[in-house]
Amino acid sequence: MSKIEVDAIDKQSGSTLTLGGSGTAVTLACGATQSGFGRTGTVDWQTGSIKTTTFTAVDGQGFFVDTSSGAVTANLPSGSAGAIVAFADYTNTFQNNNLTISPNGSQKIGGVADDAFLSTEGQSVTFVYVDDTEGWKNIQDSTSNVTGNAFIVATGGTETTSGSCKIHTFTGPGTFTVSAAAACAANNKVSHLVVAGGGGAGSFHGGGGGAGGFREAKSPVTPYCSSPLDGGSPNTVTVTAQAYPITVGAGGVGKKGPTAPGGPNTPTSGSNSIFSTVTSAGGGKGGGNAGSANETGTAGGSGGGGQNGASGNQSGPAGGAGNTPPVSPAQGQNGGSAGSDDNTFRGGGGGGGATAVGSNVTPNVPDTNPASVGPGGNGATTSINGSATTFAGGGGGGSTCVSGTGGSGGGGSGGTNPSPTQATSGTANTGGGGGGAGNPDSSVAGSGGSGIVIIRYKFS
Repeated sequence: MSKIEVDAIDKQSGSTLTLGGSGTAVTLACGATQSGFGRTGTVDWQTGSIKTTTFTAVDGQGFFVDTSSGAVTANLPSGSAGAIVAFADYTNTFQNNNLTISPNGSQKIGGVADDAFLSTEGQSVTFVYVDDTEGWKNIQDSTSNVTGNAFIVATGGTETTSGSCKIHTFTGPGTFTVSAAAACAANNKVSHLVVAGGGGAGSFHGGGGGAGGFREAKSPVTPYCSSPLDGGSPNTVTVTAQAYPITVGAGGVGKKGPTAPGGPNTPTSGSNSIFSTVTSAGGGKGGGNAGSANETGTAGGSGGGGQNGASGNQSGPAGGAGNTPPVSPAQGQNGGSAGSDDNTFRGGGGGGGATAVGSNVTPNVPDTNPASVGPGGNGATTSINGSATTFAGGGGGGSTCVSGTGGSGGGGSGGTNPSPTQATSGTANTGGGGGGAGNPDSSVAGSGGSGIVIIRYKFS
């Protein structure tokens, strides 16, 4: 490496002096200074020295000031034309504790020989010294501060708020679209409630429909009173910036008797509801067959109740299994069994609910009528939507004389003979099971209620 030592470099001809070749950086050695080039209107930000107490600024430098613990004073340097300094709110706390800019002696700030105050959150300013008349002039003032997203930004469904949380409620298919994830990883965990469609009920002493599967998980950063089935943080969904298709399961169809308007049909189970990796299973259909054999309830999120419709003196069929397929915590309970096949005991079992099994038919003594036909199992109560609401109740069984009541959470009540021949359907968007139909061939069983998906997260 060669070295040239001279007192001056001048051009040989023309008006341009070129130092270095194309792609070569020309630098000043450590400790060297320059003059005559002028400033470019910028400062060198002192990122390694955050100011928390009174200090004197230096020409050509910018300073980050932390006022989180108290007010700070910055003394301006002695001014000469073209001198430049800058200040920025390091902790976004200027609104609480001001930064005082002192002109340092007889200098002026904007023509006034007095202190200036920065009192806006996130503010940053740049001063240039002009002359003795105006002194330091503010040439740049940012009163906003661009930060990363501390919280999720998302759209979809019906949007409401509760305290510091935003709630998206889907009563039908839709899309939960996250346009920006939170900078804080914990805030990307969302609370959710996913309830499937309730099962349709059976006819002719039909079993009640099982409630749709109930799955809830509460994020630690979203305060509300969750249900006993809250799966907690391990079961929450961590979202990223993308679109999440939402499926809201329809309720199953209730069975009609042979002479009911529209003719006979077959009861169906409810349909699944889905959010991201969370699937809640549709409620099992209630047993319902006007022929010569009893019919069991079907397995599902909660199981459907068994049906009693044949003659003879045999044990009533069992209800369907809940929590099918199995998840933890369980998404639902078993359906209840029907009464014995004695004519005086005919009644369908209740459909299972989120927190309670569907009840079995209880005979009276002496053998006359059922003392109670299977009520549907109760659902679960949560405040994820901002108020305590119960979802996923099982449907009540139908019978000759006593109708089973629906479980809390939208379960439909059963029908009887002779009235009411029309059983009650599960309530829409609760995942409630339909009520079983009674004895007449003209009876109609209740259909299951549709499901719902609710997503909750911290947004402020």
